[in-house]
Amino acid sequence: MDKIDTESQFGKVMGECRHLFEMKLHDYSPSWRLMRPSTVTDQLFIKAKRIRTLGVTGTSLVGEGIRPEFIALINYGIIALIQLEKGYADTVDMTSEEALQLYDIYAQQALELMKKKNHDYGEAWRDMRVSSYTDFILTKIERVKELENNGGKALVSEGIASNYMDIINYAVFGAIRLAKD
Repeated sequence: MDKIDTESQFGKVMGECRHLFEMKLHDYSPSWRLMRPSTVTDQLFIKAKRIRTLGVTGTSLVGEGIRPEFIALINYGIIALIQLEKGYADTVDMTSEEALQLYDIYAQQALELMKKKNHDYGEAWRDMRVSSYTDFILTKIERVKELENNGGKALVSEGIASNYMDIINYAVFGAIRLAKD
């Protein structure tokens, strides 16, 4: 598969995620604005742990499988980036349209990062196991937790936003690999 195909697949997954995000904004508005960044990180953790559990047990008692959890990781990853930039609020302080504009900015940044890394790593993600994406996501979440505990300060490592971007991209790869096209 070539880069153009990867970009197309990435765009298709992100379009699916954006549509779901938009539908949830309709239902709930940007109510997630009340979540502190650490709470969003914990939500990412819950989703990634569920993927790992489903991968091990192969059984879902609530009816959703692994791919919808990768989609949730993508959307919560973008929410995390918004919360990191804007801080949390005590009330819903932005419109759904503003939330979608921010969503699009971060989705584009994730695409640009994926293109750069995909160039440098030669599409290695295609030869990885889907379970490895989950392990990498869980590792990134643990790193974010440590950085949050350290007031967001890193001595030599990439920051919180970079880890969220990597989470989004690994989740996109998982969603691509599990697509039923």
